[in-house]
Order: sequence, then C-alpha cells, then structure tokens
Amino acid sequence: MSQPPESPREPAANLVEVRGVRYSAGPRQIFDGLDLAVRRGSITAVMGPSGTGKTTLLRLLTGQVFPTAGSVQVFGQDVGSLSKRELFALRKRMGMLFQNGALLTDLNVYENVAFPVREHARLPEPVLRRLVLMKLEAVGLRGAERLMPQELSGGMARRVALARAIVMDPEVLIYDEPFVGLDPVSMGIIVRLIRRLNDALGITSIVVSHDVQEVGSIADYSYLLDGGHVVAGGTTAELNASADPVVRQFMQGSSEGPVSFHYPAQDYLKSMLDGADVAVRR
Repeated sequence: MSQPPESPREPAANLVEVRGVRYSAGPRQIFDGLDLAVRRGSITAVMGPSGTGKTTLLRLLTGQVFPTAGSVQVFGQDVGSLSKRELFALRKRMGMLFQNGALLTDLNVYENVAFPVREHARLPEPVLRRLVLMKLEAVGLRGAERLMPQELSGGMARRVALARAIVMDPEVLIYDEPFVGLDPVSMGIIVRLIRRLNDALGITSIVVSHDVQEVGSIADYSYLLDGGHVVAGGTTAELNASADPVVRQFMQGSSEGPVSFHYPAQDYLKSMLDGADVAVRR
C-alpha cells in the first residue's frame, strides 16, 4: 500500500491519524485494527461496500462514538481523551455535509447557512449577511437566498448544505455520501465544487462514498475498507491496477467476487426447517 501524498504546504503533516482502532456495535465487530491517515490539504476518499463502517468512521473522527481499542487523532489531539468542552472546540474546526443535506425545513436558504454563525458567533447583521452571501456565491446559489428547502431541487439542497458546512471556515470538511440521489448534472457540479473549495480555501477534505468514478476523479488518495480494516490504499490509478480480488470487484462494480451480497446467516435450508418446526409446535 502506497503512502498518502505529502501536502505541498506542510510536508508529511497528517491532520488525521487512525491507529489500530477496534470498534463494535453490540455483538457486531465493525473495525478490527483500522489504520489510516489523512494528509493536510488533501482530498482523501474512504470507500467500501455497504456496511463496512464508513459512516461509523466519521462518527469516530467527530467524537460521537469512541473506539474500544486504538486511537483516533485529529489536529494532533486524541479524540477519545478530550473533555466535552475540548470536543466541542474540536468540532468547531470541522464542517460536515450530511448524506441527506439535513436542511432545517422551517428556515429559508439564507437562514440555513447563517444558522451555525448565529449559534457560535456574535456578528453584526451586515457582516453576517456579507458572509452568508459570499458562501452562497461560492456554491452558485446567491440568488436563491429566500427560497425554502421544499422549493429546492436535490442538487440545490446539497449545495445549500455545502455552503452551510463552509460558513464557519472549517479546517477540515467531511462529506458523507455527497453524491447519493443526485442526477448526473448535479453530481458533476458537486464533484467540481469539492475540488474547487478544497483548493481555494486551503482545507482538508474527507469524502465517504461508494461512487467510485466520481470520487476517484478528485481524490488525491483513497482507502478501501472491508472486513473491519483497510484492504487497499492508493491513488485511483493504483487501485484500478490492483490485482486484489476485493479491490477489483469494488472498483469494477462486479457482482462476482469475494464481497458477498448476503448478510452472514446460518445455512438457508436449516433456517427454513427450524422455522417450520417452530410453526408446527405452535
């Protein structure tokens, strides 16, 4: 596995380091020795089949859950050892684009974008207005400031959510499945925005997605998760050239390969017979 590319601004500087992480949800083990790093200033993609813990990884990075073993470090801080006050301060340095946009339905576009600033800062209204309009301009929606969420298309709503995610000028921007449910044109717009905002704002982007072609076109480095750990990491070209069966199946979108369609279960015939036996006893 190659190493993530060094940032031209701060060589060898990792903004995120996940080392030997183990995590379980009830009896189900999600991570079993997860290791990865995110270079400052890069776009890092985290990919993998459904159910491999991609969104759980984001919850670990933001301190919503904590590992049972190993460490998660963000900005050089061990997330699991932070106090509540320190954790809130850490989160203020992050922006998040949720999978469904998560706009507040009773607020218009302007107020949705302004919401984090009103919660965490006290800016004079004229300054706040210039800030909000600047972020809406960055995503191409300055003229939509008075629209309500229900008046927006899926692509527009995702862009408003992106404007809200960057309004506090975060150092790291996290995208949770940003392409889900978008038409090809809207998807192309979001792809270009991710790359443009990352470079223009000098931030670090973490993109969780299973859309191989879209995220692969902009990622500086990608990780592929499966079986509770990283099975491959590298540039898009390196992953496409991999001979590993899991990597090839995922990158090619094939139904044939080691990644199973079925959730683990006991033998099918035994399950059916056990069920019949229960029905007879009733």
